[in-house]
Amino acid sequence: MSRSKLFLLLLAVAALVGGLFFWWRRQELYPSSDDAYLQANILTIAPLIGGAVAEVAVVENERVERHAVLFRLDQTDRQLSNEAAMAQVELARHTALSVGDNVAAASAQLAGARASLENAASELARNQELLRSALVARSVVDQALAQRNETAAQVAVAQANLAAARSQAGKRGEDNATVRAAVAQLKLASRNLEYSEVIAPSAGWIANLSLRPGQVVSAGQPLFSLVEDGDWWVDANFKETDLQRIRRGQPATVAIDMYPGIELHGTVESIGAGSGAVFSLLPPQNATGNWVKVTQRFPVRIKIPSSPGDQALQLRVGASVTATVDTTGSE
Repeated sequence: MSRSKLFLLLLAVAALVGGLFFWWRRQELYPSSDDAYLQANILTIAPLIGGAVAEVAVVENERVERHAVLFRLDQTDRQLSNEAAMAQVELARHTALSVGDNVAAASAQLAGARASLENAASELARNQELLRSALVARSVVDQALAQRNETAAQVAVAQANLAAARSQAGKRGEDNATVRAAVAQLKLASRNLEYSEVIAPSAGWIANLSLRPGQVVSAGQPLFSLVEDGDWWVDANFKETDLQRIRRGQPATVAIDMYPGIELHGTVESIGAGSGAVFSLLPPQNATGNWVKVTQRFPVRIKIPSSPGDQALQLRVGASVTATVDTTGSE
């Protein structure tokens, strides 16, 4: 072999070794994983009350803003219940006022009975004095005594009537128990009327929509999903051998497979406390005779912006990405 060929061979070997070293060093400083997927909060839309669907205001994959109307339930029965509750409140307030008038009437009756008792007692004393002077007959004194006893009984009855009226009346005004109960029923009826219109709890995209007008739904029944357009993150499953240098707060780069050439910059938010196999439905049982060691993967959550910047490049849940962490830097 000529000297020039030997030199070229050695140069090629050196370049190969250098390239392998560079690749190994980069993998150590910039670990990456293509076992990574876009994630976002997915809300399950369910009504708080049951009823027949009167209108569906959205369509599949539509983007909606927060507080936008999603669908409406038939409001006929709830409007009637609300009107009945309003009438009940008005009736309770009138009843509370009339009961207060009863208390006033019972108080006046008691005052009149006490005045009659004072007059009867004075008349009895005067006749008793005249009897001692033999100016009146004994029958007159007996009649005055009976009148005094009768008016005393009337005072007792008036006191009992006043106590009963006060007990029935309770507190005055809005603090009256009957009024408070009626107001509570009105609030409940008004709330159910509001709940017949289901609104979006946050901005996002409609998914899995099969709801149609006329369909009867029950309270708490899952109907469709809303993918929030808020917090987005990547669940990247790194090999356990890559976790030695990965720390919370380190910068990361996310390449989205569906948008070639587009990269998002994020930050390592957390590292999973256990491997994905541990939390699977059937976790592996390694205490067996045919055990084979397998490198485990741990989820690393990378927080990313909500949009690549171009409105046409919509992020989609479950999209495949490649995540690379820069272990030389920090947030």
